[in-house]
Amino acid sequence: MLLSYNYNQILRDNINRIFKNCQKDCIIVIYVITPKYLFYSLMKKHIYTFLNNKAEGSASMKNILGGKGANLAEMTNLGIPVPPGFTISSDVCVYFMNHDKYPPGFKKQVHTALEKIESFMGKKFGDYDNPLLLSVRSGARQSMPGMMETVLNIGLNSNTAKGLIHKTNNPKFVYDSFRRLIMMYADVVMEKSSATDSVGIRLALEKILENLKSKNNYQHDSDLSADELFTLCKKFKKKIVSTFKVPFPEDPTEQLWGAIAAVFQSWNGKRAIDYRNIEKIPHTWGTAVNIQCMVFGNMGSDSATGVAFTRNPSTGEKKFFGEWLKNAQGEDVVAGIRTPHPIYNNTKKDLKNQLPSMYAKLDIIQKKLEKHYREMQDLEFTIQENNLWILQTREGKRNGVASIKIALDMYREKLHTKKTMLSKINHNHINEILLPTIDKNKLKNIAPIAIGLPAGPGSATGCVVFSPDEAEVQFNKGKDVILVREETSPEDIHGMYVANAILTSRGGMTSHAALVARGWGKCCIVGCHDIQINYKKKFFLADNKKIKEGDWITLNGSKGTVYNQKLPLVRTNIKKNHLLQDLLRITKSSSKLLVRTNADSPADALTAIELGASGIGLCRTEHMFFDPIRIKEMRKMILATNEDERRQALMRILPFQKNDFYKILKAMNGLPVTIRLLDPPLHEFLPTKKEQIKTLAHELGCSVDSLLYKIETLHEANPMLGHRGCRLGITYPEITEMQTKAIIQATVKLIKEGYNPKPEIMIPLVGNIGEFINQKTIVQHVIESIQNQHKIKKLNIKIGTMIELPRACLIADQIAKEADFISFGTNDLTQTTFGFSRDDIGSFLPDYLNQKIMPNDPFQTLDHEGVGELVRMAISKSRRANPNIKIGVCGEHGGDPNSIKFLVSVGVDYVSCSPYRVPIASLTLAQIS
Repeated sequence: MLLSYNYNQILRDNINRIFKNCQKDCIIVIYVITPKYLFYSLMKKHIYTFLNNKAEGSASMKNILGGKGANLAEMTNLGIPVPPGFTISSDVCVYFMNHDKYPPGFKKQVHTALEKIESFMGKKFGDYDNPLLLSVRSGARQSMPGMMETVLNIGLNSNTAKGLIHKTNNPKFVYDSFRRLIMMYADVVMEKSSATDSVGIRLALEKILENLKSKNNYQHDSDLSADELFTLCKKFKKKIVSTFKVPFPEDPTEQLWGAIAAVFQSWNGKRAIDYRNIEKIPHTWGTAVNIQCMVFGNMGSDSATGVAFTRNPSTGEKKFFGEWLKNAQGEDVVAGIRTPHPIYNNTKKDLKNQLPSMYAKLDIIQKKLEKHYREMQDLEFTIQENNLWILQTREGKRNGVASIKIALDMYREKLHTKKTMLSKINHNHINEILLPTIDKNKLKNIAPIAIGLPAGPGSATGCVVFSPDEAEVQFNKGKDVILVREETSPEDIHGMYVANAILTSRGGMTSHAALVARGWGKCCIVGCHDIQINYKKKFFLADNKKIKEGDWITLNGSKGTVYNQKLPLVRTNIKKNHLLQDLLRITKSSSKLLVRTNADSPADALTAIELGASGIGLCRTEHMFFDPIRIKEMRKMILATNEDERRQALMRILPFQKNDFYKILKAMNGLPVTIRLLDPPLHEFLPTKKEQIKTLAHELGCSVDSLLYKIETLHEANPMLGHRGCRLGITYPEITEMQTKAIIQATVKLIKEGYNPKPEIMIPLVGNIGEFINQKTIVQHVIESIQNQHKIKKLNIKIGTMIELPRACLIADQIAKEADFISFGTNDLTQTTFGFSRDDIGSFLPDYLNQKIMPNDPFQTLDHEGVGELVRMAISKSRRANPNIKIGVCGEHGGDPNSIKFLVSVGVDYVSCSPYRVPIASLTLAQIS
């Protein structure tokens, strides 16, 4: 914007230099004092207007305008009816939080933008005859539903209220809007900025409202008359003065700036910080602020408000879905104050029947927005006297089942590429599909005590709690809890997060509880009118039954049913879940790397195959010894006084081991099965209880005292670093022989039966090349012996080792020359690298994470800098020594997406994880590919 200029050569040169070097989003103010002196200042652009089908922003400017502001600009440019307004950039919030004041020139830009809106609307902010009212809403670049503040109806005061009544001839609407402003402003602006110790102004004002409704036997806020609402406003103001010692501000400008500051300050409110911590949203972003002309859904029977989704957020079904309320404002729907009606379900109360022309326009807009954004949209709308306005559109939150269905459907509809489709699905979505449900066999003759709206996936069981604080307390004690509330608010976020499930007596499918639970994939039932909650005495009534705090209940979030007991939960039927099977086919075909599973039984192996596993990367043989009969023989072997006694005991175990391997190899027919030889220290198999020791002494024919002495001699000070892994096989080679014999005999039997078994034998805990060669020699000798015995051709059985010690990484080249494969046991490698015990780290890890000494739990996400560097070095050494060596990972890091990304980057051939993490690993690998 050029304010003054002088046409001489020096001035022209300077002006050209300024325009060439200035930032794109700058206003240039040039002051010319004399031809000799030129002063200029560059003012950063802070305000972006949107009105009359033209906006200064777009959907690509989320970092500056926030998600809401960017989409308001985009919709304006698309010609969609959006209330005119302007967006304050998030940079202003960051500046405000850092300096406790607004940046230079900012207030002037707000004033200029407001004048532009006034001119377009033909109304004036604070004017008696034709007042302009405003809304002030937050809008971060990533959706944070309900976590920050909103103030509506700004500009109303005793004077403008009278003017608005004169203009609309609708005093009830005016005073309903005024009481909403007073309540919001007192809560959002006055209380949160107050230096007094007062708390709970909103609850105090709500109590005044409820008393008035109770006195007149009113069910809804909308039942109040204009005179009653006028009286209510006076009572609200009186309560505010007595609470804060200052009156509610009558000056519209003071209201506006108070609201702007409150929205900025809410970025650092507790609930917003808690939510960002949960969702891993950076605290440095700040929020934009959107200021718009008010449109009113509370102006009578031809006005309404609602929330809608272009597809069903609970099922993913391609049907327009949502809820609305006649003669209401948006907070009534979101907060669950009134239970809304569906947008469309072919009933008399749906929007299509009540306001058919408005439904038709809304339907056209929702289809246009989904096609434009190529994504399921969440819309907020207001109808004011049969005029439709869209207040917001954003990517709709949905549960995991809906996320997967919508992504797959949009891929088939050619709205998504395969790459985009895969990026829309994350590991939590898959977890939700695999969430447990109530065992139908246990539901016979058990009726629900209450039924509500099914807002969150799966089923959950837990003890009832009535406050978010109590939920957190009980969770920290290790208890499963279900949070029961009339409705939830953003202040409840910490309790909602730790609860297994959420149950509310009010609200609809677009209420706060439903929205948050759906985003987290948490079991949730809302609008359950069958329950009556007594917070004071801590119980709720349902079906003539009293359910007290601490009692167990079970929720089916997919059907909306509540049961007053702890019911058993079961996993989904993987084969019959067509949605999951479709996704598994795509991820498996898209991935360049294979995913194996960690499985110790045929049942686990079969489950893993159903979930897309390409083999077993770790079969732990020690888990097979704890059967009552086997453990007895195992203990006899351990406590034997000579080799003959040990071999006799092992020969009694051999048939069991052979049968175990036979079943697993048969289940995995044609797929590789890596079997780890005995790994844990022997003391883990010995009894610890007096009765068990007494029984074993009797079976061994020795005294209890002598047995206790033998057990004590086997006790190790640090068993995880003691006599375990390959060290057992070296001390007791007969153990290695027996296990190898069981594997090979099972393999031969299956080959004769026409199967294609592919066992791989893994020697554990090698840290010295001599250890590996020692054990490999024993294994090869047994294989050759059985081949000769059965006169069969050479069995191509791979022999490798698990790398779980730092020294093994350092000598990986030596190991690779002798091994067919190596597999990183990242759990133990993490233990031995850090010097942390996996079992004891819980006593100090929370302090490390809270103080940011460590970014993550290293047993959940692989440490890239330390453990990861050892893995990288070992792979490099191994490949140089043996280019054909196969390299895998069989620690649980193999199922963690962040760990998988690193492991792929360093060159592993496969990852292995527990069966129910196989689809997550497959998805991550497909996304990487």
